[in-house]
Amino acid sequence: MPMGFPVEGFTSALKYQAQPSDIFLVTYPKCGTTWTQYILLLMQHKGKPLSPSEKLETYIPHLEEVGKESIEKLPQPRVIKTHLPYNLTPYHPQAKYIYVARNPFDCAVSFYHHTRGFIKHYNFADGSFNDFFECFIRGEVDFGDYFDHLIPWYEHKDDENVLFFTYESMKVNLKIIIIKIANFLGGDYLNCIENEQILNKIIDNSSLKNMKINQQRWSSKRPENMPSFIRKGEIGDWKNYFSDEQQQRLKEKFMMRSAGTRLENIWLDKGIF
Repeated sequence: MPMGFPVEGFTSALKYQAQPSDIFLVTYPKCGTTWTQYILLLMQHKGKPLSPSEKLETYIPHLEEVGKESIEKLPQPRVIKTHLPYNLTPYHPQAKYIYVARNPFDCAVSFYHHTRGFIKHYNFADGSFNDFFECFIRGEVDFGDYFDHLIPWYEHKDDENVLFFTYESMKVNLKIIIIKIANFLGGDYLNCIENEQILNKIIDNSSLKNMKINQQRWSSKRPENMPSFIRKGEIGDWKNYFSDEQQQRLKEKFMMRSAGTRLENIWLDKGIF
């Protein structure tokens, strides 16, 4: 768990009873969590963006950070963010689960910069990517091993109450993903795709350019010399960081852990596998 999270939040989160109307946004860290979280918020508010003084977590809180009591105070239906693995995520057969996956290479680089920026909790401001890579490949980072998180959720991707898509597909065609989300959630979310003006507002307000403005909406203030919380959001930035040896080691671990799952197929066109 992140060092900045209270232990009580985690232990309380495990006791939360999922409700039939709950919508869970589930990710491994740095795999498109905040982006998807904001898209869901925009869908709820007909494309209207948060004001500079508002916090995204007020509307879509992080379960294991705030604990079950805070979640239970929200009106239903609730949208709940979590990084918990499949076996720990509160489950109800009628609740809906949105899972966003990102290739492990770009995830590792984004996670590296994310960790550096939280200098109150980690003595890693001057840490190198090489140092972080060793932690990442061993699973010694916040929320543990990437593969322990991704693979069990991928195995449930065809469940009726699970919507599984990738960060890369969001980058390629966000409109299609928003339509998928609306069709999956139904109800008022369908209004977003039936009204072209609302749909375009959601796409515009969730753009990287607009999300980089007033970043205190989704993160505490970071030091001036640290990368912003919303940084590049690119596909393939890992090539600027990985050595040939690191690329081979992570590729081998991916192939070993995903054997028999066909998981590598979702990133075949990204030049990784």
